[in-house]
Amino acid sequence: MRNFIVLAASLSCLPVLAADPAPLDAKYLRTHAETRGFMLGRPTRPKPTLDGKAVLFLRAQPRKAKLALFEFDVASGKTRELLTPEQVLKGAEEKLTPEEKARRERMRVGVGGFTDYQLSTDGRLILLSLSGKLYVVTRGKDEVRELKTGDGTLLDPKFSPDGKWVSYVRDNDVYVYDLATDKEKRVTTGGTAQKTHGLAEFVAQEEMDRSTGYWWSPDSQDIAYEEADADGVEVWHVADPSKPEQPGQPSFYPRPGKKNVSVRVGIVPIAGGKTKWIDWDAKKYPYLTQVHWDKQGPLTITAQTRDQKELALFVVEWMTGKTRRLVVDKDPAWVNLHQDVPQWTNKGFLWTTESAGGPQLEHRDPDGKLERVVLKPDTGFAGLVPYDSDRGRIAYRQRLAPTRVAVRVISLDPKENEQIFFGVDDSVNTVVLNPALSVLTSTTPTQMPRSFVVHYDDRGRGTSAGELPSVAEEPGFTPRVEFVTVGDKPMFHAAIVRPRDFDEKKKYPVIVDVYGGPGHQTVMASMRNWLLPQFLADQGFIVVGIDNRGTPARGRDWERAIYQKFGSVPLDDQVAGLQALGKKVPQMDLERVGIVGWSFGGYMAALAVMKRPDIFKAGVAGAPVTDWYDYDTHYTERYLGVPKDKDDPAYKEASLLTYAKDLKRPLLLMHGTADDNVYFRHTLKLADALFREGKDFEVLPLSGLTHMVPDPVVMERLWTRVAGYFQKHLGKPVAR
Repeated sequence: MRNFIVLAASLSCLPVLAADPAPLDAKYLRTHAETRGFMLGRPTRPKPTLDGKAVLFLRAQPRKAKLALFEFDVASGKTRELLTPEQVLKGAEEKLTPEEKARRERMRVGVGGFTDYQLSTDGRLILLSLSGKLYVVTRGKDEVRELKTGDGTLLDPKFSPDGKWVSYVRDNDVYVYDLATDKEKRVTTGGTAQKTHGLAEFVAQEEMDRSTGYWWSPDSQDIAYEEADADGVEVWHVADPSKPEQPGQPSFYPRPGKKNVSVRVGIVPIAGGKTKWIDWDAKKYPYLTQVHWDKQGPLTITAQTRDQKELALFVVEWMTGKTRRLVVDKDPAWVNLHQDVPQWTNKGFLWTTESAGGPQLEHRDPDGKLERVVLKPDTGFAGLVPYDSDRGRIAYRQRLAPTRVAVRVISLDPKENEQIFFGVDDSVNTVVLNPALSVLTSTTPTQMPRSFVVHYDDRGRGTSAGELPSVAEEPGFTPRVEFVTVGDKPMFHAAIVRPRDFDEKKKYPVIVDVYGGPGHQTVMASMRNWLLPQFLADQGFIVVGIDNRGTPARGRDWERAIYQKFGSVPLDDQVAGLQALGKKVPQMDLERVGIVGWSFGGYMAALAVMKRPDIFKAGVAGAPVTDWYDYDTHYTERYLGVPKDKDDPAYKEASLLTYAKDLKRPLLLMHGTADDNVYFRHTLKLADALFREGKDFEVLPLSGLTHMVPDPVVMERLWTRVAGYFQKHLGKPVAR
């Protein structure tokens, strides 16, 4: 009875809604979609040459999602185009195999052309892949030659450390290509679709941030590679219902509590010979999370228990394959992965742990013994930045606040105080470094990303060498975003986006733009993050974003507060943060609140309207996980535990199916039918549950699309639909 009274009271406060909202002006959306959020045309993947004379980078045209290769000359400040996809393909269309499409999906690559490239250590050669073929460019001469590889899908190409070989995976085995003789050589044998050699398995690519499955020795004589055996793992198929004449694409997809891929690592000489298999306790540590084989240190592997509560670093005696454990890290909830460590020095290695309450950088001796703490959690340490320096320096990301990130270079010698700082106030910064030359990419709430070249002398003093040129279109407006902190125990970082024609004498319906899940922050000081929220706000709303417990950058306890509580803590925090914002901003009408999100944010949006209809009056859920038994092992078991059966209470509490009977508010579900991350099955299962409960809802299938939505037409139509949906169900601003 109490719930009914609350619902009736809430409904009585709503103004009369527009049955047919006025048509939206989609001109901005069209431009936003065609420019990929005004990011096309900006330099990407910059790589300074070791001699400090040039910077290579990729760049597209403002409305053409194909990347070409460019070179910035430091001395002259001029940029020239080195190679375009059109020059290589000579008018032909780029073709991608299903394997390459899947790999790009895992890496969140939504553009074409040269999506990546490799630069040899001496900076003389550039390795590119395009349309299933490999090309090597000789700098200075601008010679382009196609490698005469065999037929098949080529994945993960790399230079050897000495630059004399190119390696890649073809048809599930590792190959090397001798650049001097133009001959290809097979390094591993017996690879199949079920038992691959040299490829990272699905959960490694999707959840561990490990995209490779093989590693060169520093002397370029051997390769360590992963064998991933999917025997017994469930096979799921991704098929496009609109094209029934095409067969579905099979994928090994491990689900919680079920069989995982079995992994082992071997070492094989490229000159030929048998594989030497590395011996570690794979029964206890079945997840291979990282392999490092650096010039300054030995071969190491990092492995994790199935429940992810324990992580171990092993050093490998590569002549015998035996291992010795150097470090063990434990946590009662889960241990986060840090792919940037170990980083070896001339006196041991750097290691990251959160055992002190947050990310802490440690220096350990070659046997794993702690020498000293280099950076404590209260310094804002947020991970190492690759930096090849022989002067005893390291580079790391530093959080000046949860919304801002800078980069510092410091000495490992505690007696030396000299340091280099990259970044400005209220900004998010990334840096690509080498000892002589660096590229700083910076964005603020009022500035789209810009990339600056900085030259350093022997004493570490930096001078500007210019800016990598952008040809991108600019949005034409600055988002009206305000960053605030609200609440007390817990305190939340939040953002408020007001309409550009905001009238403080009116009350506005509110849209919560939510993610709320692990590993991602919504509230960041980055202009591009607030362009679409500004479009929504301009349609007559106040849009807010709130980072709840479980999101990163607030310490170990903050992040792990969601352990086995997906269905409660994140949503409770969104409600608490929203209500605190309402007290701060009287123009927010908390009787008319909608919520929109994608992926975990889609899950949160659907959960919100079903579980808290007293707060949320309409929801739009994009690609939501609806039943966590149907998501992958490594992500789900990390946060919900390894389920013992189909009635695990943590999984039941987190499942949207549990709350289908409670839906009282308008809900729009959107999902790509070819999604191979959050399968379309999720939306179908929730739709079936809602239908059987007699609930009203809407489903928008995105035909043939995956978890990403790069199609400009679809993006334009999708956000038009979202804005119109909230106008219909939340109404317009009214006088206070």
